[in-house]
Amino acid sequence: MAIDKPAWWMLVPFDWQRTDRNLAAAIASSLEARDFWARSRNLKFLRNVHRLDAETTGILLLAKSAGGVNTFGDLFESRRMEKTYLAVVRGEPKRSEWTIRLNLAPDPDCIGRMKVDDSMGKEAETSFRVVESRAGHTLVEAHPFTGRTHQIRLHLQASGHPIVGDPMYGSAPGLAPKSAKGVLEYPMALRAVGLNYIDPFTRRETRIRAPVERFLKAFGFELTI
Repeated sequence: MAIDKPAWWMLVPFDWQRTDRNLAAAIASSLEARDFWARSRNLKFLRNVHRLDAETTGILLLAKSAGGVNTFGDLFESRRMEKTYLAVVRGEPKRSEWTIRLNLAPDPDCIGRMKVDDSMGKEAETSFRVVESRAGHTLVEAHPFTGRTHQIRLHLQASGHPIVGDPMYGSAPGLAPKSAKGVLEYPMALRAVGLNYIDPFTRRETRIRAPVERFLKAFGFELTI
C-alpha cells in the first residue's frame, strides 16, 4: 500500500512517545481498534517499508505483512527501487545535471543530525536535474541511489543550494504560505513524488506517482514536469 504522507508525521519506533505524531503508533492503534479504513481492507498488519523525514511529504510504501516488509525492504537496500524527489533550493545551479557522491555519518555533536564524513561515513550517491529556476530559487529533480538519512538534504547543501525551509541544514524559514489553520502544508520543500520497481511477487513493473500541483504552487512554480 502506498500513501501520501503529510508533513510532521514521524517514522520512529512504536514505543517512542515524545510526539503525538508517531505514524507507526497511530497505524497500530487504528488497526487494533478496527477502524473502518482498516476493517474495510481486512488489514491486520501495516508497517512502513522505508522512511521519510518528518518535514518531507510524499510517497510512503507500507507492507501488509512482516514478510512484505522484508521483501520490499530488500528492493531499497539493493538499489532496485528507483526513487524520485522534487526539491526547491536556494540559488541557481550552474549545471543542469550533476551527481554528488559524499559519505555520510551521524554528527556526534548533534543528535539527529548527519554530516559529510569521508573516512567514517557510509557511501551515499544522488543525481540531480534542474527543472526550472525562478526568482532566485530552483526546482530540482533528485534521484537518490542510496538511502542514507538526510541524504538529499546534505547533498544539496554540499552543492551550495540548500533546500528551502530546511531547519537543520541552513535554509529556514521556507517560502510556502500557511494554510487557513496556520499550519505549513509543506514546511520543507522536499517531496517524494515517484517510485519505480519490479514487484517481487507479481514480477510486474510498478510505477507510483504522487500529485505535485499543490507542492509546486506553494513554492511559486507551475506544472512543467
